[in-house]
Amino acid sequence: MKNSKFSESQIIKALKENEQGRSVGDLSRELGIDKSTFYYWRKKYGGMEQQQLKRLKELEEENNKLKQMYADVSLDNKMLKDVLSKKF
Repeated sequence: MKNSKFSESQIIKALKENEQGRSVGDLSRELGIDKSTFYYWRKKYGGMEQQQLKRLKELEEENNKLKQMYADVSLDNKMLKDVLSKKF
């Protein structure tokens, strides 16, 4: 996945400026992005504050770790079942 050249804090700042009255066209021209990118940001980050965004990132990281742990345990479980099902 391609990394954005804008940090989440910069995105939230741009969204706040839009809420204060700046037009999407002006902001997108200033940032060098397409209007559709700005609308995507608004859909994804709209109404978030910095602390909420930080918490979201923490939860996403924790979720990824838990998914990896589940995959490891599931694979171990499958291997043990395969070994026990074989007759010697």
